[in-house]
Amino acid sequence: MEPSLIAADLDVRHFTHDDLSQIRQALIDVHADAYADAMDDEFNQRFPWFVDHWGGNPGFACVIAYDGDQAVGFAYGAPANPDREWWREHLDPAPEKHRTFSFSEMAVRTKYRKTGAAALLARALVEGRGEDLAVLLVDTEHPRVQALYESWGYRKVGERQPFPDSPVYAVMLTELPLS
Repeated sequence: MEPSLIAADLDVRHFTHDDLSQIRQALIDVHADAYADAMDDEFNQRFPWFVDHWGGNPGFACVIAYDGDQAVGFAYGAPANPDREWWREHLDPAPEKHRTFSFSEMAVRTKYRKTGAAALLARALVEGRGEDLAVLLVDTEHPRVQALYESWGYRKVGERQPFPDSPVYAVMLTELPLS
């Protein structure tokens, strides 16, 4: 990476469920780089399962940022099932809007952090979506990451531990489109 690289220099490409077989390894490789210091954690080692789970959703949406031919970061998610918007339990009253996009995962290779790549990917993933809201989870042990999402318009509405071996996450919600 050139020291002067900024997110505007990256090529962001959009992918769907139909593209999963072509992008699966790129997602796994970027994740392995981004989480290299934590890959001994069994939860992180299950990432390929999460790729297949989310990628198996017909509404799966993914953006990957490239520097030339190298994938340097990604973000993906899928529309929430209307009857399974689990985040609503954290709000009383819950918003009247019902269409939610579940922003599942984002990772950026270590040497591309602090270039604006994360902001570029986060915005590109939800830009132009038909849903009214977006929800995501952020590990509560990473307050700087939570603050980053807050700077993009998300707000914490609760906490959740979706799997017995997963971290406790801050449940974050925003209205779409992002401002």
